[in-house]
Amino acid sequence: MLKKPNYIKLLAIAFSFIIIYVLLLSILIKIEAAHPQANIKSFDDALWFSIVTLTTVGYGDLHPVTDQGRLFGSIFLIFSLGFYGVLIGQITNIMNTVKENKKLGLDGTSFTNHVVMIGWSDFGKAVVDQLVAANRNIAIVTKEKDNIDIIHEYYSTKQVFTLFSDYNNFDLLHKVNIRESSIVFVNLKDDTEKLVYVLNMKKHYENLNFVVTLDNSNLKSTFHSAGVTYAVSKHEIASKLLASYIFEPDVAVYSEEIIAYPQTDEDYDIKQFMVLDNNPFKDHFYEKVFFDLKKEFNVVLLGIVKVGDGKRKLHKNPSETIKVATGDYLIMLTNKTAIKKLKGFFAVEEGYISGF
Repeated sequence: MLKKPNYIKLLAIAFSFIIIYVLLLSILIKIEAAHPQANIKSFDDALWFSIVTLTTVGYGDLHPVTDQGRLFGSIFLIFSLGFYGVLIGQITNIMNTVKENKKLGLDGTSFTNHVVMIGWSDFGKAVVDQLVAANRNIAIVTKEKDNIDIIHEYYSTKQVFTLFSDYNNFDLLHKVNIRESSIVFVNLKDDTEKLVYVLNMKKHYENLNFVVTLDNSNLKSTFHSAGVTYAVSKHEIASKLLASYIFEPDVAVYSEEIIAYPQTDEDYDIKQFMVLDNNPFKDHFYEKVFFDLKKEFNVVLLGIVKVGDGKRKLHKNPSETIKVATGDYLIMLTNKTAIKKLKGFFAVEEGYISGF
């Protein structure tokens, strides 16, 4: 169970101590003030005596002179020491709870346009490795507390946020800022569990983009009907790549390279960049943009995505009559060196940007 710092309990203890503290000081004053040689005669005197005694300074300028006064002074001292022990224990517990809550993700994250991954696994780690390499922020939801330390060991908290929560606690998902995410990757164990989860989540959060991996490729249409944006069959991809290695190995090597984030300046990848309103390519024909990109950045334009009315349409190597417009995505083959230049030119990070 997730813990909350018990500030009310701490305040109650402090308030109770103050009442008993004042009562003991009042009794001490009443007892001492009647003695002719008393030096504790006022509340200020009693307060000063208590402070120098409890802080172990012990100036000796004020002290009880009666037997009853010494008795109450001892009671006061023992009570105060006990209180300090309880108070320090409560403060320690609160500090530990605050630290634990931060570790478990209860403080939330301010990530936007990030990836939310539901569930942690070895496959999920492989996906996160690629996203981290591409400099994307990821929020991971896991119901296994042991996974928290593992994830924190692998990744920086500046880029990967982790929330410990039951997957069906949909109200707690606001901690991963899920409404501002670009896509939700449902990384649960089996296809049925993934489908049920997507349907339940859509009841709580509308207009989210979902991606799932399927063990059964025949369920693609079912997942699309359920509102999943992208349903990917792991076996289908693996079998296609394996077949390619068998009869066209060079193409297979190239294909494997371009679906992963480039690790060296010479590695190639397929990237997409959104066209902003001040982009120099805006209102230019596709053919001109094709040649300009090749000339300026040595990249190959492969296609363009038109976005409108909440729908996305991919044009693969379209005719030269298509014009580039604000909000379009240009898809291109590029190496790591060119990616750095393209980010500056397009004034935007590569990849899909939600909410545009």
